Parts: sequence; C-alpha cells; structure tokens
Amino acid sequence: MPRTNKAVKIFFIITFLILALFFIKGKLAVNTGLLKGEYDSKYIYVENRASKSEVIKKNHKVKTCPASLTKIMTAIVALEHIEDLSAIAPIDVDTYQEMVKSDSSMAGFYGKERTTYRDLLYGTILSSGGEAANSLAINIAGSVESFVKLMNNKASELGLNDTHFINPEGLHDKNQYTTAYDMAKLLDYALDNGHFRAIFTKETFTTTSTLDHPNGIVLQSTVLSKLHEVPQNGFKIIGGKSGTTYEAGQCWATLALKDDVEYIAIVMGAELKDIKNPDDKHIEDTIKIYESLK
Repeated sequence: MPRTNKAVKIFFIITFLILALFFIKGKLAVNTGLLKGEYDSKYIYVENRASKSEVIKKNHKVKTCPASLTKIMTAIVALEHIEDLSAIAPIDVDTYQEMVKSDSSMAGFYGKERTTYRDLLYGTILSSGGEAANSLAINIAGSVESFVKLMNNKASELGLNDTHFINPEGLHDKNQYTTAYDMAKLLDYALDNGHFRAIFTKETFTTTSTLDHPNGIVLQSTVLSKLHEVPQNGFKIIGGKSGTTYEAGQCWATLALKDDVEYIAIVMGAELKDIKNPDDKHIEDTIKIYESLK
C-alpha cells in the first residue's frame, strides 16, 4: 500500500476513534446528569434503593450547606434515643425564643407547650419547625451541644465523611456542611426505621391537644403539599424534606416509587433570589430527574 494511502487510512481511523470517544462520553454524561446546565441544582445525587447504586450525580461529593435537610439527622438521632413517642416533651423556651429571633421556619408550637415526642418529630420533618428540632435536642440530650455531638457521632458511624453539624435545625453556619452523596446515604439509612419512614411519607398530621392548641395543630409536609398540581408521569413522590436558606439555596430530599423500585433524589443548591417568592427550580429538577429514570 502506498505510504500516502496508509497515512490517510490511519488518519480516518484515529478521527473515528476520537469522535466515538466523544459520543460515548456525551451519552454517559446525559445518563448520569453530568452535563452543565442540565439541572439548575448545583449538587445532585440519585440512588436506586434496591441496588444501592448511583443513577445520577452532579458535584455529589462537593461540600455545601444542608439548610433544613439537617433535620433528617435530627429526627433519626432522636428516634434512636426515644423510648415512648407519646411521652411529654415540652417546647424549650430559650431555644424557642432563639428560633423566633433568627426567623426560623416554625411548626407553630408555643414556649412551654406540653407537646409529645411524636408531635416534635412530625413538626421537625413535616413543617420543618426550628422550635420542634431544638426541643427534641433539649429533651433528649439536655442541651443542644450534647445533642449535636450525637448527630456528629451518627455521621461518623455511617461514614458520612464530608458532613458536620453545628445545630439541629439547619440555620446557616459556615461549619455546618454536607454533600448530596452523604445526604442520600443518611436518608437511605433513616428510611429503614419504621417510625422515620412513617413521618417522612406523611402529608398531614394533627398534633396532640394541649392547653395552647386544644384542637392540635395541623402540620403539612413542605414537600408533598407542593405536588398537588405537579404532573408525576410514571412515578410517585411518596415522601420528602425541604431545606431553604440563601446560602444553601433551594434543596429537596425525596423518596419516589417508579416501576415498583424506590429511588432517593437529593437536589441542593438551586439559586434562591427571593425567599418569599422562590422559583422552585429544585422542584423542577426533581421532577425532571424522576421522569428521566429508565
């Protein structure tokens, strides 16, 4: 074969291989959600609970602020230290006042109200109540600091190597951080607890009758209550926890069922410009994710 023809043949083979490589890489990027701009959320991790395999990932091991996704850890640590969910666990006055001053999301309890542990748990997950989360901490460990140690011990036990907690409610602190990957591992673990799963997948719950609230308080899931008008084609979101601060952006941790398989989707860091009028890009990302699953 003439040298010129051989060189041309080699050139075309190399060109073909390079184009094939780019095609394969592009296809993998689409399948794993790695293409820039595909999602508004900066950090994403999606897990198939049956196989424990990753399905979609984007900056999944980059540290970020957890906002109220923190309360997933608060709730599971509390559940592992509570003997009787019906026992009285009143609202702590000092931390209640701190949450009011900090403009924390609240479940609606009052200081000294004689709530039960069950009330506090539902208030923590469904309504994302800062007073509920801190009162769990005080009633269980005697102080917020002691409870946070339990949270960090659990993070270490679960191998959440890029997670650290400073408070139980999720208000911003530069030393409180996690990753989408760690949050998925935490949620997967917590869902194996029957009480946690029941709370996480409940849309509404009415708290115990107290002197402050004789008819109880009707708590609503900050996730499931947002989905009434949202089409869910081929899947069903059956539980979730939201988290929102300017530093953390808009975050969602959800559990969905598709083709009888459970999936966890963690989306974090969708930009938040106005906390009173959020654009819900994290919800759009979550729906897009579940629709794309094969």
